[in-house]
Amino acid sequence: MLIIPAIDLRNGQCVRLTQGRKAEAKIYDGDPVEIARGFEAAGARMLHVVDLDGAFAESASPNREVARRIIEAVRIPVQFGGGLRSVADVRGMIEHGAARVVVGTLVVESSELLSELVGLFGERVAVGIDARGGRVVTRGWEKQEEISAVELAARVAASGVARIVYTDVARDGMLEGVNVEQTCAVALSSGVAVTASGGVSTLAEIERLKFACAGRIDSVIIGKAFYEKRFTLAEANRVAVAAKETVTESGKVN
Repeated sequence: MLIIPAIDLRNGQCVRLTQGRKAEAKIYDGDPVEIARGFEAAGARMLHVVDLDGAFAESASPNREVARRIIEAVRIPVQFGGGLRSVADVRGMIEHGAARVVVGTLVVESSELLSELVGLFGERVAVGIDARGGRVVTRGWEKQEEISAVELAARVAASGVARIVYTDVARDGMLEGVNVEQTCAVALSSGVAVTASGGVSTLAEIERLKFACAGRIDSVIIGKAFYEKRFTLAEANRVAVAAKETVTESGKVN
């Protein structure tokens, strides 16, 4: 399983939201570029960078430029998402070196555009499905859609998408545990590779994800647990690559 540290950007700063609410952003000290370099030095094999201002459709944000600086500063792949709602948006980030882009809102609003993006960029386009109570949320997690996450997963898979990033928004930033059951439902419905996101708080949860639904969840994005020092990236990587570890309830590896 691939462990992907998250760097969420708000007005150029590294932050973590609580349940996707923009009014509840906790700012973490440090230059985002240096934070990215720190994750790389600690053993990260990919980074997940999000433009939260773009997700909230806020203009005049420095986040895209900060993301580009991160891409230039590290040698590992960078996955980028947040506010990508046109072919030009996606092409721009890919041309600036993003290894993969994650699109969300446009998937619900324009299935034809998704098909076009997959045709143009192939596996470099992933779909982010964010849900609350099993129903999809868009526009910076502020608009509740009628479609369920499982239904949307099947739809985007039919468009040729090779990867889904699934986030249970109610768990995101809460450190109360990832929604393994719903993530598996998305994986089984789509039949494509799935990256889990939202709520990871212990090493035991990484192991649970790794062995859930016959290994269909092959990666996990982790943010707040690293920033709050619940465990280290080295510890997470150890659990991720081990055939089987014994992990205590406190999250320690035996």
